[in-house]
Amino acid sequence: MSISRTSFAVAVLVLGAASIVGAQAPKAQKDKPKATHVTGHFKLTAPDFVSKGRIALIHAYNGMGCSGQNISPALEWANAPAGTKSFAVTMYDPDAPTGSGWWHWVMYNIPADATGLVAGAGNGRNAPRGSAQGPTDFGTKGYGGPCPPQGDKPHHYHITVFALKTDKLAVPGNATSAYIGFNLNANKLATARVTGLYGR
Repeated sequence: MSISRTSFAVAVLVLGAASIVGAQAPKAQKDKPKATHVTGHFKLTAPDFVSKGRIALIHAYNGMGCSGQNISPALEWANAPAGTKSFAVTMYDPDAPTGSGWWHWVMYNIPADATGLVAGAGNGRNAPRGSAQGPTDFGTKGYGGPCPPQGDKPHHYHITVFALKTDKLAVPGNATSAYIGFNLNANKLATARVTGLYGR
């Protein structure tokens, strides 16, 4: 008789557990996260850079003891985030012996359908429609190539593309690079960067 009662108790426990699992199964299925389509990370490349990220002489500054052609490098980017309304590009040397680095290039108001810049875009040749350029630390607007002091270790030139949530930066025409940079960071959705090296 005790065996029968024990068997009955075990059966009740098994059925109860099955009922609980069955009741929780739909909830677990409902709470399972849905698959999302991943488009990849925002990415920037500089196809003109040579091996190990070296910047060629053609992109170096022409002046201050440097003898390059001062032609801005071609850039290509992909996987900009949803909601991007414009792009901007900056080039900055943190190794310049100034205490504050050196701004070499600031271009903004690049249309949202752009996927890069052709070589020379920073020199006014085939620049994207509607784009604008800020001043460099050379004192002029547009691209100013690398020109580190003779004998320095190769400097690092950070080229950054900003995906922005605004189609146009509301900055005055005489805005400094730092002022433009403040507005870029205030409106960025994402950034991508490539670093080139140049020494002489």
